[in-house]
Formats: sequence, C-alpha cells, structure tokens
Amino acid sequence: ARIMQNIAEREGYGVVRDFVGHGIGQTMHEDPKVPNFVSRDLLMNDIELREGIVLAIEPMCNLGTEKVRTLADGWTVKTIDNKPAAHYEHTVAVTADGAEVLTDGN
Repeated sequence: ARIMQNIAEREGYGVVRDFVGHGIGQTMHEDPKVPNFVSRDLLMNDIELREGIVLAIEPMCNLGTEKVRTLADGWTVKTIDNKPAAHYEHTVAVTADGAEVLTDGN
C-alpha cells in the first residue's frame, strides 16, 4: 500500500480512499480489506499473507483529487473535480512459492 501510494502521489495522482481491494473466497467480496494507501486502520490491522489466501488488488488513481462520488445508479463513480481516473485490478493467490497472478492473461 505504501509503495503504490508513494509512486502515484509522487507522479501527481490522487489515490482514492473510498474503495479498497478485498479478499475473494466463497463470495466475491470478503475480508480482508486490501487498501492501496496507508491509513491508521491499515497500520493497526495489517493483512497476514498466508498460503491459500486470494486477494483482489484494485488501485484507483485520479488525475486530480482523490475525492469521488457515487451517482444515483449506485454503481457509477466519478471524481469530484470531473478529472479522468483509472481503476486496475489483479487477482493474486498466495502460494507456497510466493504469489501467482491469476488475471495476467497467460
């Protein structure tokens, strides 16, 4: 989280704090939360990576402020300043040998 946030902010991007990545298991959105920024909550509740855990890592960066709003449809998210944003996602499984990116297209 710290490295992702530092790189994005160093390059002038806002890092969205309203949404985070998550665990994936029996349902699509499970604990743990996987933030892409450093927060008091993250520092107090860091994720323990162990074999078998599957995580959706989802950084969201904006050209302007990190502030966003959800539209009336309950799904569409826009930046407060209407500047462009990007949302990327990879699903990663923690294995005995390290990590396996499940969404790399290979």
